[in-house]
Amino acid sequence: MSAWGLSTRLLVLTAAFVMLGVLLIYAPTISSYRLAYLADRVEDADITSQALGEPADGAISDEIRRVLLAGARSYRVVLRPPHSHALVLAIDMPHDRIVTVDLREQGLFMAIADAFMALAGDGKRMLRVVGVSPRDANLVLENVIDEGPLRDEMIEFSSRMLVVAFVIALITGVLVFATLRWLLVRPMERLTASMTAFRQDPEDPRAQMVPSARSDEIGRIERELAHMQEGLLAALRQRARLAQLGGAMAKINHDLRNILASAQLVSDTVSMSDDPKVKRVAPTLLGAIDRAIALCSQTITFAAGGTQLPVKRPFALERLVDEVFAVQSAGTTRRIEWSNRVDPGLSVTADRGQFDRVLTNLVRNAVEAGATAVAIEAAAQHGQCTIEVIDDGPGLPPRALERLFQPFAGSTRPGGTGLGLAIARETMRAHGGDVALAETGAKGTRFRLTLPHAAAADAAKRPARVGLQG
Repeated sequence: MSAWGLSTRLLVLTAAFVMLGVLLIYAPTISSYRLAYLADRVEDADITSQALGEPADGAISDEIRRVLLAGARSYRVVLRPPHSHALVLAIDMPHDRIVTVDLREQGLFMAIADAFMALAGDGKRMLRVVGVSPRDANLVLENVIDEGPLRDEMIEFSSRMLVVAFVIALITGVLVFATLRWLLVRPMERLTASMTAFRQDPEDPRAQMVPSARSDEIGRIERELAHMQEGLLAALRQRARLAQLGGAMAKINHDLRNILASAQLVSDTVSMSDDPKVKRVAPTLLGAIDRAIALCSQTITFAAGGTQLPVKRPFALERLVDEVFAVQSAGTTRRIEWSNRVDPGLSVTADRGQFDRVLTNLVRNAVEAGATAVAIEAAAQHGQCTIEVIDDGPGLPPRALERLFQPFAGSTRPGGTGLGLAIARETMRAHGGDVALAETGAKGTRFRLTLPHAAAADAAKRPARVGLQG
């Protein structure tokens, strides 16, 4: 694991969050420490002021005055009794940089701000501390002191507190690091190693995840990964068998098509016979051979379609629809009405050959279902092209709807393979789109194709071209 792996990051973040919590606690703590220090100085002033209540002014000698003020750590003590004159005990002060701190008005935020100002200052100010006497709530005391000793004690207290916080953060970080590594990081490393080994060699039994007995989220992930690997391995093995079977089928189809081609040549000769019995059975024989050749072609196309990636280029959809209609019209003897309702300016980006096969399959299905009119219309909107193939055939039977797009299962005609719609859906999804049955019924069937990244030119729509062919 790298130096800044998950475990290291967890350790650093844990220590950082603990330090942040300590700093958040530090602000009110240092302000409380300062207020307690100042409250002690008020109490010292209260003890000193008791000497002011007995003798009159001037009765206390200078020596006693100095001793009393030194005990209160003060330059001046003022006692303000209710309804009486203030009594003062003072000595000369070194300067007049005096800041008043009234303990009766100190709120939380004001106390915090004053504490940080004291830490940031030089400690050379003098504080005029005003507070209530602890022995008589009616007495107000003032004590003028140096800020320097207070600042020194606050710095020493902060240093001790930060050292303790650092030790706590370090111990907590190490414990959290060890716990999280044991509970999360090591299991995640096992999961990653199993996925990597499985990706490199799925057949290796050592690459299979062996779930632990944990019942938490990690245990569920391990079990799900093991199930997924089992399913993927089974799918890979089945795919390999299908690939082998597909290769064998391709060879069989190739030989079978050659045999059927020879049979078709013979059947063409037989069909020209003047024998009435031969003329009666010849169409059946020709139809059976044609269906067999079509089955071989569709099977090979379906087997090869999964490996062909579309080569997308823009092309005019209207021209492609004309070509599809022309080919289908030439291949049928019935009279069918073909309607190309595609805007001449509509351009789509797709593999033209593959898209030709999709439309051909859908149109051929409509013709084989007995439709007498087939139409194709398209519209481009919001970067997507919607194409609909519409016919007036008898509709699809309900039994065919359940497995409509499944190969070898979705055919609606006797002898059909159902590969046409399966190939169409596979091709459309390879293009990022899809094909779906929009509606079907006695009045006809409508298939809807969606294709992304369509571009429609700014050309006026022309009227639908309707023609009778076949």
